[in-house]
Amino acid sequence: MERARKLILAAGLLSAAVTQADERDLWMFAQWAGDHQTRPFRQMLVDARLYGIVPIHQLLRSASDWRLCRASPFAVPPASQWPAVRSTLALIKTLDDRGALRQFEVVSAYRDPRLNACAGGAVGSAHTRAFAVDLLLPAWADPNPLCSFWQQHGQAWNMGLGRYPSGRIHIDTAGYRTWGGDGSAGSSFCVKPK
Repeated sequence: MERARKLILAAGLLSAAVTQADERDLWMFAQWAGDHQTRPFRQMLVDARLYGIVPIHQLLRSASDWRLCRASPFAVPPASQWPAVRSTLALIKTLDDRGALRQFEVVSAYRDPRLNACAGGAVGSAHTRAFAVDLLLPAWADPNPLCSFWQQHGQAWNMGLGRYPSGRIHIDTAGYRTWGGDGSAGSSFCVKPK
């Protein structure tokens, strides 16, 4: 009985964490955007018909450890990465259209290399050299449709799909691969047990 009560409490806390996953909200974004030029980036998204696939304040979130690393809470990817932004957003739209990814919150996207290193990101991370998103799903969401999509279509999309011990899911179009909590393909939630 005590164990069941603890599990219900833990599930409730996780659910609350997903609905309020990140303090970097619209107000904080508006304060930041007042000092930063985001118009060319937004226009690129509009021209590509990808504006709104992910709310702009989430799409420009830097690493979650931005405060600890004394970095900016948001970051516009360099223009050289905009083709990768379009590719990753097109993938996210396709995942949504096919029902593999419905409700989610992007908690980290582009990171400059210094912030990535401070936040403990992998050397050469897709967050720094291409365009990647880390996202949270609601506690009730089943991540298995993402795996099914990756298994069937991931190679054609050049899709990277990983899941971290925190429950965050990483998606990019910077290479066909998968990994799990220990960073290896063998620990991926998408690899079928032998």
